Amino acid sequence: MNHFFRPATLLRSTLLGTAILGASLQAGAADLTVSITNLTRGVYFTPVLAGAHNPANALFSAGEAASANLQAMAEGGDIAGLSADLSAAGAVVVENPAGGMLQPGMSTSFSLNTDANAANTHLSLVAMMLPTNDGFVALNNMAIPATPGTYTYDLNAYDAGTEANDEIRGGGAPGTPGFPAPGPIDTSAGNNGTGVASNAEGYVHIHRNVLGDTDASGGVSDIDSVVHRWLNPVARVVITVN
Repeated sequence: MNHFFRPATLLRSTLLGTAILGASLQAGAADLTVSITNLTRGVYFTPVLAGAHNPANALFSAGEAASANLQAMAEGGDIAGLSADLSAAGAVVVENPAGGMLQPGMSTSFSLNTDANAANTHLSLVAMMLPTNDGFVALNNMAIPATPGTYTYDLNAYDAGTEANDEIRGGGAPGTPGFPAPGPIDTSAGNNGTGVASNAEGYVHIHRNVLGDTDASGGVSDIDSVVHRWLNPVARVVITVN
């Protein structure tokens, strides 16, 4: 079953953002406006999950195996499990601020207020990248700046390491090979690829990018290398601390 359109939650984290502006650490409650922009040429982000949370509740750790809920988000865009994890830990959670997929070149924004729980000093944000097997964009467990102002972070693509990057159309549920191809991806992706990688890496890491090819009816990959390849960073987050 393809869980691609389900809203959701975030759970283990590592910083994906590279800070462009300096930031001091948050010591109390914060009122934030957060904007995320898709910087890619032809990659779509599934519904975004964001949360202000205690730093002990990271969504993932690079170099370690992904949780089952991170896998569900990275392979099928299902944020429900991660969202429930964050909510259970007292986080302030925002689901799907774009009202669906965040298209290439487009932005979405939302507000977060941590007044209800001063322990929620860190911010995380995740979304699956399409078309990929288990690639996702993330801001992971970043300390929220304490000083009012505007802060900009560039985000890398991550690979959950839970599914082989075969780059073949299909899949969308954890453990099902292939990448989901809804809507615009269905019309731009190819068919009948023979497959690229055959083994999952087993741990979260920086994504190596997709290989792709230019053969829409065969070749090694169903991903169009002209449309869907990217270079890091793949997204930009702007945080305004009021």
